Amino acid sequence: MEQVRVQNEVNTRPSEITKKDVYTAWIRWWFCNTIPQSVERFLAPALTWALVPILRKLYKDDEQLKAALKRQLLFFNTQLSFGGIIIGLMASMEKERARQEFEGEEITMTDDLIYNSKAGLMGALAGVGDAIDSGTIQFILISIFLPFTMEGNPIGALGPFLAFAGYQFAVGFWFTKLGFEMGDKAASVVSGPMMTSAIEMLSILGLFMMGILGGNFVRVSSTLEINMGNDNVFNLQQTLDRVLPGFLPLALIMGLYFYFNKKGMKITTAMGFLAVALGILAFIGIL
Repeated sequence: MEQVRVQNEVNTRPSEITKKDVYTAWIRWWFCNTIPQSVERFLAPALTWALVPILRKLYKDDEQLKAALKRQLLFFNTQLSFGGIIIGLMASMEKERARQEFEGEEITMTDDLIYNSKAGLMGALAGVGDAIDSGTIQFILISIFLPFTMEGNPIGALGPFLAFAGYQFAVGFWFTKLGFEMGDKAASVVSGPMMTSAIEMLSILGLFMMGILGGNFVRVSSTLEINMGNDNVFNLQQTLDRVLPGFLPLALIMGLYFYFNKKGMKITTAMGFLAVALGILAFIGIL
């Protein structure tokens, strides 16, 4: 009987979670992030699929494994690369939960604690991640490769996509490692004052890049000329170039900004209005 008991313990003992297991979880999350998306669970299937190899190593009992899968399948949604912190954190918390269950200790790593930790972080990390990745880094990369596009070089179209995918993979890889090693302390690193300062600096850099893009690649000029008599011709564009260089491109960009700010990102509608307005202004000789 003793031999059977020892054998059962060996068979149900949680296996060690290695760095390779954690990195594999990140790669699976990165690969299938939005593939199994659903309305009632959103990205939870992707998170669960990412953690399946780890959960199988931790829970050798089928009922415990089913319970862990159900825990992770509850509604979940966050940003891709910064979500790596949650991947690492869930692996760390499930590791502790499996240990408590195996050793028969009081379960302090409860279902509610695991889900509330995930739910509490997913919104904050999504906001930080979107502000840095989609709101800044993405446009910086586009601005870097835009000159290639203007020259007709295919790298201008492929470069931003490949660079952004590589950036997100590297950042998420590091965050997953951080989340697993630091557990719930990783959240304080991301939401702390250093990250807030980093977001502000990147936002300012992003604004500079948008200004550079607008100044170099938005072409709007006026053809309006008024004969003032005595061979004097008032040329609107020459006057603007002397007084307010780049005024018309800036006015166009700011007009779109205020439109999007008030009406939302209705890009197709904005392009339609813009085409009609520019066509009319060109027809009457102003642009």
